[in-house]
Parts: sequence; C-alpha cells; structure tokens
Amino acid sequence: MLGKSKAFSGFSVDNPEKAKKFYKEVLGLNVKEQTEMEGMVNLQIEGGNNVLIYPKENHEPATYTVLNFPVNDIDKEVDSLISKGVTFEQYDTKDIKTDEKGIFRDNGMAIAWFKDPAGNILSLIEEGK
Repeated sequence: MLGKSKAFSGFSVDNPEKAKKFYKEVLGLNVKEQTEMEGMVNLQIEGGNNVLIYPKENHEPATYTVLNFPVNDIDKEVDSLISKGVTFEQYDTKDIKTDEKGIFRDNGMAIAWFKDPAGNILSLIEEGK
C-alpha cells in the first residue's frame, strides 16, 4: 500500500522564526517556507528527504532524538557548532557517558546530542572510525 510513498517526518517548534534561523544559519540547511500554512517550513535534507517543521501552540520538546546527522568527522563538526553557540548535551549514566565536548564514543561509533531552540533533541553520528 504505502511501499512506494515518499514518506517524510516532521516535528513541532514553539517559534518558527527562531527555528528557521537556527536550521539555516547555524546548521547550514536549505530551509524552504511553506506558503500554504503560516509558520511551516521544510528542511530540504541531502538525499531528497524533507523534514516538516510546524508551529504548535503549547509545544513540548521531544524527549527523544528527532533528527540525526551522519558526519565524517564528529570532532570537527562539534567544534564548528560550538563556535556558532551550540551547546552539546552531557550524559553520565550507566550506558552513556560523554566526554568534555559532549561526544559519546563506543566501538567505532561516536554520537553527540544537542538541542534546537525549541528544545528538540538532534544528533551528530560518526560511524566506523
């Protein structure tokens, strides 16, 4: 039934203008405003998948990662985003312990989590180094 549908994901934010600026200017993504509904934007992600960001009155940030960005060099990307004011999450649990930069490293994989202006969790992921 839906096997040939070009699905896309979406998530809410409390301030579309702040989100648009963050995703475009800080993360460097191609952001396209939706003309049909005020405040809605599409993140045009490499590879043809789009992500819809929509305003929600009483927005509550997701408690899980809503968007993952595969990267070749996580240290370089983390440093670049820190220089733009992004703060990486720090975890010190039984399963996840991040380093001073906020990077979790395990068995050749590295992940760093950060939040958008609406508090939604995003990540950088480097595999196979």
